[in-house]
Amino acid sequence: MSFFPMYMDMQNLKVLVVGGGTIATEKLEKLLDFTKEITVIASEVSSEAHMLIKEHCLTLYQRAYKVGDIEGFDIVIVATDTVELHKSIYEESRGSRILVNSVDNTDYCDFIFPSYVQKGDLTIAFSTGGASPAFAKQIRRHFENIIPDSVGEFLQKMKSLRSEMPKGKERMKYFDALVEEYFKKYFK
Repeated sequence: MSFFPMYMDMQNLKVLVVGGGTIATEKLEKLLDFTKEITVIASEVSSEAHMLIKEHCLTLYQRAYKVGDIEGFDIVIVATDTVELHKSIYEESRGSRILVNSVDNTDYCDFIFPSYVQKGDLTIAFSTGGASPAFAKQIRRHFENIIPDSVGEFLQKMKSLRSEMPKGKERMKYFDALVEEYFKKYFK
């Protein structure tokens, strides 16, 4: 079965990342686009992860994960090489409202990380449901190259107009015309 594509406001959610290596660093980089409420628990922390933690004032507990560490978190990302730990944390989260992502172990995931393009308020996600992250990354690169950098500015203009103009058919027609004009200019 496929994963449901969902966009979530993460500003007030508390995220725990278990692990401090290369994959954990990649997850931190993605998470930092959406929240700064991140805690990291890892025995060993790569210099890249340490730099991100320091630069963004994240919380770090440099030690091994202990049962109960997930309490108080909304989302847990397990990015270690220990499959037993992934399974253990996933099972610990059952019966709670904590969502778990177990890197490279979809059996222990409530959700997966898509590959995505973000330019201003535009976020487009690509997923193969874990079948081929390499394919998702390649198609993301393709779209990243064809989406103009000006899209963020255009969307800010649209957001502003939405708050100024009353709802109705005229507004919809006007917005459709603006978007069509933008597409003609940038997507040939």
